[in-house]
Amino acid sequence: MNSLIIKHAKSIEAPHDLFDIYIENGKIKAIAPNLSLDANENNNNNNNKIVDLKGQHFVSAGWIDAHTHCYAASPIYYDEPDLAGAALGVTTMIDAGSVGAFDIDHFYKLTCAAKTNVFAFLNISQIGIIVQNELADMDNINHQALKDALERYPHFIKGIKARMSSSVVGSNGIKPLLEAKKMQQENGGLPLMVHIGNNPPNLDEIADLLSCGDIITHCFNGKPNRILDINGQLKDSIKNALSRGVILDVGHGGASFSFDVAEQAMRIGTYPDLISSDIYHKNRTNGQVCSLAFVMSKFLCMGFSMPQILACVTHKAADLLHLEHKGYLKVGYDADITIFDIKNERIELTDAHGEIRIGAQSIVPIAAIVNGEFLEDINKA
Repeated sequence: MNSLIIKHAKSIEAPHDLFDIYIENGKIKAIAPNLSLDANENNNNNNNKIVDLKGQHFVSAGWIDAHTHCYAASPIYYDEPDLAGAALGVTTMIDAGSVGAFDIDHFYKLTCAAKTNVFAFLNISQIGIIVQNELADMDNINHQALKDALERYPHFIKGIKARMSSSVVGSNGIKPLLEAKKMQQENGGLPLMVHIGNNPPNLDEIADLLSCGDIITHCFNGKPNRILDINGQLKDSIKNALSRGVILDVGHGGASFSFDVAEQAMRIGTYPDLISSDIYHKNRTNGQVCSLAFVMSKFLCMGFSMPQILACVTHKAADLLHLEHKGYLKVGYDADITIFDIKNERIELTDAHGEIRIGAQSIVPIAAIVNGEFLEDINKA
């Protein structure tokens, strides 16, 4: 029996009310102030590990990054899951279309060696992103290959991904998205994540095809094909999509986040459902992304509250992405936990267009607990 006890933790909601967490075999077994375990249980368990936070650090359910690229063998967008994930406080990563049906077996094998939980949104192109224009050739869209991959990995593949920008689809316009919707229906209505960028196809065409549970990623991009009209109001197609239950995902990335767009959207009452990084090796080590925590800090700077921010990377993410037993700091759930601080310090924040905001606080991950394992040395990986 492997167990872990976290002592004197604090939460964002009640920072002065310290509590303990008892974890056993990868599950949260108890949460209470001054938690007292059964004496016989303690005596019979020689593998107890105790981590005392001494009231100095916050804890939350493990952070979920809903848009990443962590297939280490990708020729373009690659990273190691544990370096982009657990080392940065993220306990669960969703790879957003790095691989298609051709490479899913190899990707799954690699993820089995990672400490960080990894799931996939399978690219509707069977070749994945081995080129930037994977949907310019409609022959890359193979319905049977995708169906076979889903049957092999029903718990690993959480949805499908279609990158709907001009550089990806070429002259095919909206056609790949029409095929993606067919694939979605052929496979039980699994979630569909749609990348929006430069047009064509126009955002109105894209949004009109989306249904409840579909995800618009790069929702605050500053390109002409943005969610706001010239008057700074939501486009009617986006209003209608949101009323149908379409989900907004940040997907920051190196070219897909604008402070101006995000601030105006939130000013008129349009908030993200998911805060994600679109992280990969290049923008993690030399770019505006750096980490999910850094992206979260940008929303803190823009006036989003910490409870709102945490919801977008914990329980809302788990619910919207259908991640069972994750996203909640509750008894019975997976023991995925993020330990973090909020530092009062001047921080310079840059968007994908070089616009700068100066924040007064930063969110700093301290450690990750994944499946009940305290990963204190993960930064040395």
